[in-house]
Amino acid sequence: MCGFVKSKTPKTVARRKRIALWTSAIILVGIVVLPLGGYVYTGLTAQAAAEEQTNPRANYWRAVREGNTGYTAVVGQETNVLIQNGGQNWRQTRNGPVANIGPWIFAVIAGAILLFAIVRGQVKLEKSPSGRMIQRWNTAERVLHWYTAILFIILAITGLSLFFGRAVLIPVLGASGFSAWAQLSINLHNYLGPFFIAGVVLSIIAWIKYTIPNQTDWAWIKQGGGMFGKGEHPHADRINAGEKILTFWVGMVVLGIAVSITGLMLLGWIGGQFRETMQTANLIHSIAAMIWVALTLGHIYLGAWGVEGTLQGMWKGEVDEQWAKQHHDLWYKDAKKG
Repeated sequence: MCGFVKSKTPKTVARRKRIALWTSAIILVGIVVLPLGGYVYTGLTAQAAAEEQTNPRANYWRAVREGNTGYTAVVGQETNVLIQNGGQNWRQTRNGPVANIGPWIFAVIAGAILLFAIVRGQVKLEKSPSGRMIQRWNTAERVLHWYTAILFIILAITGLSLFFGRAVLIPVLGASGFSAWAQLSINLHNYLGPFFIAGVVLSIIAWIKYTIPNQTDWAWIKQGGGMFGKGEHPHADRINAGEKILTFWVGMVVLGIAVSITGLMLLGWIGGQFRETMQTANLIHSIAAMIWVALTLGHIYLGAWGVEGTLQGMWKGEVDEQWAKQHHDLWYKDAKKG
């Protein structure tokens, strides 16, 4: 429920709020961005290093992978097969195209964010803050957002550590250090995953009513969300078209559901324990997660620093009346009536 509240005007209070918000934003962005630096660097150089290496026993392993039968004590789909060819194909795909493309995705998104920051800079309020605050997110919505966001960050760091850790972290932590971190990462990832999925489901339920496309969204897209130029800012409801498309429908719904379902499959909760199914789930899980992390970097940048006054809305639940008029004028009019 939206409503206007009395502003806290003392300069010292405002200064402390800005310091707290900036500190929180820097910590939040740093948690995600700093680990990605190593992943990006290693991923971009891994392919070149791999091309310099040759396997002198390649012909031997090709013969092994032909799937000739013999006798083993294994019971199941791969009975009497020494090497399961699908596993080798999965390994090559995971350590080849997926591992090489992932860092490029991070690099492209990070480059786009940097370019935007240099060319456009922070999107400032066009008029001075009015000092009149309006409630944008209630306590339950903020708790749900930060619950899901914190788990997302933990899962992103642990997941990327497990995917790229051998190349990135062993040189830093050593073999024994990485082994301990990897064990902690997989335990955290597997244990917190279901709790994160609950957050994804609750977030979809809570915000889907605000993200249904309408006529104003196309106009917002054509104007680039008012991020460029000096023209009139496009109309927007409580959630603008960019947030609807990238953050909610692509991020939370498509990628979130893909990561959640494949995660449950990898945990053995659904889909059975068939090796081929697990291999496919692992690839989808990895690709979807990396794309989601990359898109979230843009979301973090815009929310924490890129658009002045936005972080305060999700941190304190209130935004300045001028911010509401500039970025979400249709929502502001409805809130003012209520």
